[in-house]
Amino acid sequence: MTNTTGAAGGATRWLRGAIAAICAVLLLAMMALTVADVLGRYLMNAPVPGATELTELMLAAVIFVGLPAASLDGDHVHVDVLTIRLRRLARRVLAGVVGLVSAGILGLVALRLWKIGDQIAGYNGITPTLKLPVAPVAYGVAVLAAVAAAITVLRVFERADAHV
Repeated sequence: MTNTTGAAGGATRWLRGAIAAICAVLLLAMMALTVADVLGRYLMNAPVPGATELTELMLAAVIFVGLPAASLDGDHVHVDVLTIRLRRLARRVLAGVVGLVSAGILGLVALRLWKIGDQIAGYNGITPTLKLPVAPVAYGVAVLAAVAAAITVLRVFERADAHV
């Protein structure tokens, strides 16, 4: 969705901005928590209780909140050492196939994360120190992976329409 004109382009820009803001807030919170934990640990011999588990949860959130943004922008890592030697049509077909396979893998990741969330919810999994429930995080990252899969599929068809 690099061409951001019209209503869809405005929605895409808004979504990117929202994702960037959420990630920025999460990263800032992680940084502040880490600084407070380190200062508390070494200056006052009193680390922040649960700092490690909060950092882990926020890190998962940053990664999976950013995943739909990477899918929107097509910013996933790719190596084109061999594909640059292919003809234009072959590159487009291969890009479509790779996009669909990537979307399928993201969909499988989403399904697996949802199952893991079900398992965690089944035994009421909580974090050790703060006793925060973990299942909602698993469900949240599953939904975000599914959103990234849907965006990836849409981008495949968008590129196909652009070349017709």
